[in-house]
This record gives sequence, structure tokens and C-alpha cells, in this order.
Amino acid sequence: MSHLFDPFTLRGVTLRNRIGVSPMCQYSCDDGFASDWHLVHLGSRAVGGAGLIILEATGVEARGRISPNDLGIYRPEHMEMLARITAFLKAHGAVAGIQIAHAGRKASTAPPWQGGGGVADANGGWEPIGPGADKFTEAYRQPRAMSLEDIAEVQAAFAQGAQRAVEAGFEWIEIHAAHGYLLHSFYSPVTNHRNDAYGGSFDNRIRMTVETARKVRAVVPERLPVTTRLSCVDWIEGGWTLEDSIALSRQLKDEGIDLIDCSSGSVAPGGKIPIGAGYQTPFAEAIRREVGIPTAAVGLITQPMQADEIVRNGRADLVYLAREMLRDPYWPLHAARALGHDPKPFTPPQYMRAF
Repeated sequence: MSHLFDPFTLRGVTLRNRIGVSPMCQYSCDDGFASDWHLVHLGSRAVGGAGLIILEATGVEARGRISPNDLGIYRPEHMEMLARITAFLKAHGAVAGIQIAHAGRKASTAPPWQGGGGVADANGGWEPIGPGADKFTEAYRQPRAMSLEDIAEVQAAFAQGAQRAVEAGFEWIEIHAAHGYLLHSFYSPVTNHRNDAYGGSFDNRIRMTVETARKVRAVVPERLPVTTRLSCVDWIEGGWTLEDSIALSRQLKDEGIDLIDCSSGSVAPGGKIPIGAGYQTPFAEAIRREVGIPTAAVGLITQPMQADEIVRNGRADLVYLAREMLRDPYWPLHAARALGHDPKPFTPPQYMRAF
């Protein structure tokens, strides 16, 4: 039998299997509010048998959203619909997770299907902030270099966002520190050229991420996991490396972070990424082995046997699927059959006749 459908426990939370739905932006919000789209989109994946469903990058500040159409948790009013979503996911056997995030210098952009460039103030945009004043590309808006006061405000916003998430029923909090967004742009030498306590040396560059993790962990109940998504390499010469990620993961583990979600890239244009099936899984394997912390593998994981091999051979504890879950919300049920499991324990009774 496969191991993909073994339960997995982290702190006081148990997943029914090792399959997670990776955070995927829907660009379908108004002022950060989730809608019926999110309920149906996410609820379908719970009905489809996933063990963990992580909501998309959710702005801890209005200026921390990737686009004006992104999800937010910066207003108390956001929590009502989020609570409705978490209740539905839980009722159908999935653990509800959320990725709290700040886009940093990559904020105030249009949705991908509208071109993705910078959005002007007149069209609902805003001035982004980051470790420095360098644009991501010429199509993006000019960011403002953050002051120490800005840093403190953002860290407090992460903590407040985590508190609201717990109140809304989320049982799995992920800190987004990848893909060139704010925290990643602080720890990467490609984008951090500060000369204060948050720039220069390795310890200074990771300070923003470590301190933010500490503040989030302090407000999340002991029984609930706090995880972090890292870009484990920048894929740029002179950039962040896997060895750096291992060192940062050790510090995050000491701060009470429970799992590392291992992604990569997107800190700056021009990276040479060797994309292929499971191309990021070696990062999860190395961090799990070297740090002794659970990891999640993500990135072009599409086939049941491929996913099971990752878990069965101890390369990662969980597999997160993104685009494959868009193509097939019921991937876990189909994978169970392909791997010789009875899909009935994960199948809603309304759908049993199909399996």
C-alpha cells in the first residue's frame, strides 16, 4: 500500500492524508473580502478529498496585497466569510489553512489576465514598500524603502492577521516568505542592499523573517501549527542558496515553526529555472534531512505514483498540488483508486455512486 493516504499529525492537528492544496491566488476579491467564488472553489477541493487546503496569499495589510483584487485579513469584517469557508472545509474532512502574506515591492499589480503590470492610484493602486527602492521590473510600480517603523508595523500586522485567522477557524497558519514578496526580498542578497540591522550580513537579512515568525508563533495557540513557505533558491548567480535555506530553517525551527513549505525563485527576473516534474522536491528532501523538520514538496507534482514516492521514501512529509488541483478538484479520490486504496473514506455520500 502507498503512504500518500497515511494520516499526518503536526502539533494538535491531524490531516486525513498527505495531500495539500497549495495556496493559489484567485484575484477575485473586492477590498480583501472573500466571496462565494472562494467558498465553491475551496469547498470543491475539500469534497474532493484533500487533507489540507491552504487559502491563497492573504494580505495582512491593504498595501500588502499583490493586486487590488487579492484576499485580505486586515479588517475585522473580513472574518465573517472566512469563517463560513473554514466551517465548510472542516465539515467535509479537510483542515483549513491560510497563507498570511505581504507582497512588498511586488504589490499593486493587475491580475495576470489583465496584464499584471503596476496599477496606478487612480485605478485602486498604491505605493509599494520593500527593503529598498528598486522596482521588480520596469512594468511594476516604484517601491519606497521601508523605515524601521514600517518594519515594526508590518510585523505587527502579520501577528494580527494570524490572530484573526485563528478566530476565523483556521487551524494551519503559513507565513509566506517566498516568491520575491516582502520577507523573501529581505533575506535574498539579490534584493536587500540595506546597511542597517536588516541588511548586509546573513543574520541581518534573515532578521525580518525570523522576527516575524517569532511574533506570529507567539499569538497562535500551542496546539496549532505555524509553517513557512521559503524560496529555497533564487536560481540567480550570487543569490540565495539551498545552504542558506537550511541555515534559515534551523533558526525558524528554534522559533517554533513546525514545517517548511519548499518552493523557489521569483525574487527577480532573469533566473534560470530547470523546470521539470518534481523539480523542487530535492529542496524539501535536503531541509528535512539536514534540519530535522517536516517539509512539504511542491512544484509539478501531478501523478499519484510520483506523489506517493515522495512521501514513501521520506523526501517530504506532505505534497502540495496547485495547477493539478485546478484541473481536477477530485485528484485525491482518483489517486486513491490508482494507488489501490478504497476512496470511500474520503468520498462524500452524495458522490459515492461515482466511485
